[in-house]
Amino acid sequence: MLDQSTLKGRIIAAAMRLAAERPWSEVLLKDIAEAAGTDLTALRREFPSKSAILSAFIRAADDAVLARVPKFTGGESARDRLFDVIMTRFDVLEPYKPALKSIAASRPFDMNLARRMMASQAWMLHAAGIGTDGVMGVSRVTGLTSVYAGVMETWLADDDAGLARTMAALDGRLRRGEQSMRMLSDVLNGADRLASGVMRAFGCSVSGSNDKPAPAPQAAASSTPGHPPI
Repeated sequence: MLDQSTLKGRIIAAAMRLAAERPWSEVLLKDIAEAAGTDLTALRREFPSKSAILSAFIRAADDAVLARVPKFTGGESARDRLFDVIMTRFDVLEPYKPALKSIAASRPFDMNLARRMMASQAWMLHAAGIGTDGVMGVSRVTGLTSVYAGVMETWLADDDAGLARTMAALDGRLRRGEQSMRMLSDVLNGADRLASGVMRAFGCSVSGSNDKPAPAPQAAASSTPGHPPI
């Protein structure tokens, strides 16, 4: 998953090795640089912080999942496709599970990392053939980020080779999320119908925000040639 022929890849790999050996909070950038066979000056050119290294790891995991995601036939439900994508992600992350346990225990957080996590789950939705546009799309991304965070806690503690607990947790959360999205869709459709009814009641156009007032109707042309309409 990590291309260690590049300095960036070696830095990320070194960070994950160290995280597997000790608490993430005790891993210093100087330690990561030394483990990667470089110095702080070179590391700084690649990453400004430990969170930036984690963001790069998440992106590398995204790439690996997108390369390995199963080809869907079109007969699967959206929930089943998303289930397969997320389980593929856990397969990709399995070699890094000890490191991820250490990182999760330290609860690292900053806004850049949060944005990277949201973007990551957007790509998981794309991999499952689910759109992310509009209010519904944003809600799907936010919802899946919450689902994934919760299921990941189960996965980190799930030592069963078959990951039965993880699959049960993921299935349950996706089902509840599907119900929530259906309810949100109904609410948005109802609000849209209400807004359209109100606009029609006031004689407003409802075809779109780019509508322009209709030109005033012209009088019919005079039947006498050469005379303009009055």
